[in-house]
Amino acid sequence: MNEKKYLNWYNKIGYGSGDIAGNVIYAFLSSFVMIFLTDTVGLNAGIVGTLMMFSKLFDGVSDIFFGSMIDKTKTKMGKARPWMLWAYLGNAIMLAAIFMVPAGMGETAKYAYFFITYTLLNAVFYTANNIAYSSLTALITKNGGERVQMGSIRFIFAFGTSLAIQSVTVEAVKMLGGGAAGWRTVAIIYAVVGLIVNTISVFSVKELPEEELGGAGSAEAEEKYSLVDAGKMLLANKFYLIICCVYILTQIFTATLNMGIYYMTYILGDESLLGVFAFAINLPLICGLVFTPMLVKKFKGMYKVNLWGYILATASRAMVIVAGYMGNVPLMLLFSAAASIGMSPLQGDMNALIASCSEYTFRTKHRRIDGTMYSCSSLGVKIGSGVGTALAGWLLAAGGYVANAAVQPQSCINMLYLMYLWIPMIINLLITVLLSRLKVEQANAALEETASGTER
Repeated sequence: MNEKKYLNWYNKIGYGSGDIAGNVIYAFLSSFVMIFLTDTVGLNAGIVGTLMMFSKLFDGVSDIFFGSMIDKTKTKMGKARPWMLWAYLGNAIMLAAIFMVPAGMGETAKYAYFFITYTLLNAVFYTANNIAYSSLTALITKNGGERVQMGSIRFIFAFGTSLAIQSVTVEAVKMLGGGAAGWRTVAIIYAVVGLIVNTISVFSVKELPEEELGGAGSAEAEEKYSLVDAGKMLLANKFYLIICCVYILTQIFTATLNMGIYYMTYILGDESLLGVFAFAINLPLICGLVFTPMLVKKFKGMYKVNLWGYILATASRAMVIVAGYMGNVPLMLLFSAAASIGMSPLQGDMNALIASCSEYTFRTKHRRIDGTMYSCSSLGVKIGSGVGTALAGWLLAAGGYVANAAVQPQSCINMLYLMYLWIPMIINLLITVLLSRLKVEQANAALEETASGTER
């Protein structure tokens, strides 16, 4: 039986474009905030990394809080869209503020300023906006195929934005005067672009009525529950825990890879190669995302496509290590591209997987907690990126990194090999193991079959 279709092409494109707004923040920060703070502001990489780590403690609380708040929201716009719309104002302001560290401040005050603005951005505004945006996957359609398409389109925009940010930012900063002024102007431009695109995305879709979302169980879905109850339901869902771990590892992978500007500058000797590697990584991801819905349909689900994709990604990242020690840049680019192709299906169907997790909770607990369930995406993004960026800061400091030095000490060179080559491969291997256990589609099918048998 064919599933009912809920979305037109412009709804899917409009929704997906929202990740432009998310990634002018995420890609910009993860790729450049560390080098801005170390080489322009003059802060210590290890201390900055530690502050990022402490900032994530607030995120762990705020993610579930905002997810629960979205679940309890009732407006004419729906549950998630108001949060997505208004929270981005704070995103735009805080993004610009992070790159406006006052030059006249003392060193301690600069650390405090960064910590406050970074925490407000991540723990409050980005959390509310991103959870709301992700939740829309389950709130604007019940069609599994459309959810996979939405995820693929979303991440095409996400990786396209990351590619653009990594390719143009260094030159844009130089063109706009360089130094602190150049970084400040670029941050303001990205903030304005994000604000405009986010607003367009919000008004390109509509949420389904609660009666249609809840189906026959809507009365049960309306039952009141506390934040503690929501947390218990999340912890009782083993598939949620697996996806949350996968999200965190994925973001650590991305954050450490985004520190590539140090690898390009001090090992390959050309910081502009960051853009070349960005193309090699992001273009194959985008191409893979185009074909993800077809692959999921062909293999009758997401499990096999994701698992075999990450087996390919892990093997390819191992070959990047070999090519890196050989000093063979073309081979590094080739195997980086192959790894990206393998990673692309999971990137495209992750939101659909979370929707399946939410469905599993609904079938087993008879409560719909879509917003809370999608907190794992925001939680994973921020904890993973925070840990990854903090780890990079700690490792740079441990390796004896000297800001703006013409030649780094050998201990730092060895550390850059570890950061850019070994850590991404190890993380891909861990994700592959987790994906082998992520059989949420099969679990839902079994529950549906049991329910159907009971009804008969």
